[in-house]
Amino acid sequence: MPKEEVEVLIEGGKADPGPPLGPALGPLGVNIQEVVEEINRKTKDFEGMEVPVKIIVDTETREFEVKVGSPPTSAIIKSELGIDKGAHEPRHETVGDLSMEQVVKIAKMKFDDLLSYDLKTAAKEILGTCGSMGVTVEGKDPKEVQKEIDEGKWDDLFEKYEEEEE
Repeated sequence: MPKEEVEVLIEGGKADPGPPLGPALGPLGVNIQEVVEEINRKTKDFEGMEVPVKIIVDTETREFEVKVGSPPTSAIIKSELGIDKGAHEPRHETVGDLSMEQVVKIAKMKFDDLLSYDLKTAAKEILGTCGSMGVTVEGKDPKEVQKEIDEGKWDDLFEKYEEEEE
């Protein structure tokens, strides 16, 4: 079966049938509005950020699949904090403070792109990025928060988010 791929950058949750999507998908015979709705549903968590999207179309059946990449972790952290860039000297300068809820939200958004096997380790990966950007979490150094995760301090929060998934 012949397949065509269309790759575009779309602002999260804001795809529309105009360029670049419409002209790229029109010749492939798919229902463009259905593709737009699928993209918007899958990218709504990335509102305000450019997200790489790949649309794979079976040109015989007109069936399509939408695969969404995700912005870099640092871009999501900057968006959450409303800042333009991280610290010049991350260990000596702080550019913002995230709540632990924001860290878990980012971990959920990035989960498929991380090496983690559960939400706790994903959050620890996000905390590592925070440390390299000069971002504190709950007013503390991210390494301290990683230790708190290991000690079980944030277990209730993780359980709450894992229950939402079920």
